[in-house]
Amino acid sequence: MNRSVPPPTITAVLPLAAATPAVTSVSPTSGSTAGGTQVTVTGTGFTGATGVRFGATQASFTVNSDTQITATAPAGSGTVQVTVTTPAGTSNQFVTFAYVTAPVPVLSSVSPASGPASGGTVVTLSGSGFSGATAVRFGGVSAAFTVVSGSQITATAPAGSGTVQVTVTTPGGTSNGVSFTYVSVPVPVLSSVSPSSGPASGGTVVTLSGSGFSGATAVRFGGVSAAFTVVSGSQITAT
Repeated sequence: MNRSVPPPTITAVLPLAAATPAVTSVSPTSGSTAGGTQVTVTGTGFTGATGVRFGATQASFTVNSDTQITATAPAGSGTVQVTVTTPAGTSNQFVTFAYVTAPVPVLSSVSPASGPASGGTVVTLSGSGFSGATAVRFGGVSAAFTVVSGSQITATAPAGSGTVQVTVTTPGGTSNGVSFTYVSVPVPVLSSVSPSSGPASGGTVVTLSGSGFSGATAVRFGGVSAAFTVVSGSQITAT
């Protein structure tokens, strides 16, 4: 007796649709009406992004990851919505960026004006319009910094070489450049300490002799930092 055999069942597995991108925050949340502010856009679903808009205006941008984009705010005015577009659609969260009128910062001096190529020099920047600063750069390299006031910033020079221009960026724009020179600093050589002993309670004033002491940042007895004064490139007094 013939029995009919049912045809095999074929189950199609369809690819999951990509999720519509979502914008959760932008930083900073404001910038100059002239444009140019570097903005970090955070959210989800950014892979394959084809557009970032500030209001209706397209911005240049770089996709760092599925959750982060860096964009350069175009010129604009007022408060606008920031959106990200991918093949899956356009974000619809109401995350905003405010255009503000702010003075362009002016940098009048940096002190000291030079430091070792290895970086680490703490530099005081003086000028005006520093409030809300978003970046300090030595040449094209960003530096860690603290805004002390509208006229002063302290920054830590990154590693570098040659003479570079230091600039400050705020919502009002980017300042003029002031020169900072990277120099080769010799490794200090310590040849003697006098006296060579003292009480365990401390307090002995010791003369350190050698070379390469200019710009000394620390004197240590074992692992303990000591108070000191650089007398010259070849002599330091320390307690």
